[in-house]
Amino acid sequence: MALAGIPFSIARGVIALFVTGLDFSISAAIGFVSLFGVSVMNGILIITYYNQTRAGGMGTVAAMYHAAEQRMRPMLMTALSACIGLLPAAISTGIGSQVQKPLATVVVGGMLIGPVIMLVVVPALQTLFLEWTGSRGEPALHEDEPDLAEV
Repeated sequence: MALAGIPFSIARGVIALFVTGLDFSISAAIGFVSLFGVSVMNGILIITYYNQTRAGGMGTVAAMYHAAEQRMRPMLMTALSACIGLLPAAISTGIGSQVQKPLATVVVGGMLIGPVIMLVVVPALQTLFLEWTGSRGEPALHEDEPDLAEV
């Protein structure tokens, strides 16, 4: 489940390359590798915190909601710092920009919306997967869990 965010990162990186008119290159490939690493790290952060809250006795949906809520700030701060740090390289036109621009464009494009999608889609997928595989005898919504339709 930690790898579930990679397709979203790929899509955002490809869209960023397409919008800027840059070709896929070795530099862009290195940007994708960096983007994959951050995406997997974010997935591991959510899963680890989910496991901790689940061990504390929370239900599946409530634990996932709490994990996504608590890990939102570190994930968004990582994404924002990468975007701000690489934005000058992504918009540069000077000497050497042909090498750094594809890498920076992929990372900035992937980090702009990737973590937000990771906080919405991946917890939902993981909750569905966990409900389907491990807790068939358990009701889907417990009394102590928030109704996510109301949130």
